[in-house]
Amino acid sequence: MKQISNDADFKQSLQSLSYDQQRIVATQFVEHVLALCTDDRLKRVVDTGLNEKATQDDLSNALKSAKSITFDCHTRCGAEGNWSEQAGYFVARAAIAALTPEPQSKSGGPAWQAAMSSRMAQTSVQIDSDSSDLTDNKWQYKILSDFLNS
Repeated sequence: MKQISNDADFKQSLQSLSYDQQRIVATQFVEHVLALCTDDRLKRVVDTGLNEKATQDDLSNALKSAKSITFDCHTRCGAEGNWSEQAGYFVARAAIAALTPEPQSKSGGPAWQAAMSSRMAQTSVQIDSDSSDLTDNKWQYKILSDFLNS
């Protein structure tokens, strides 16, 4: 039974997953922070990303929707930097990372990129609420540990 407890093990374990496994775990990260985005379309994106039988067309359409959501959230954030809207932007960015085709995926892979954007979403909300706990990543370690142990 594998238990993840630090970022080094977390990243190494993510990179050991197949691309499809990374998509599922990455989408689970997005699902965890989904409530931080007020755009209802993102729930459908997450449902598609979690579907192990999703076709390439389904994933492509979900990716397009997630990209549209990032634009809309970024626009609503405005020049003053509304942190709640910024959180929604990062949730949508995490969804984009989760659904980006493998050849176009950024450094670290889709799950790592989704994890970082999910953390940014939580940080945005914590800034808005003046929270001092900005480093709690244990929920991501648990999601990955549960996935590896299933």
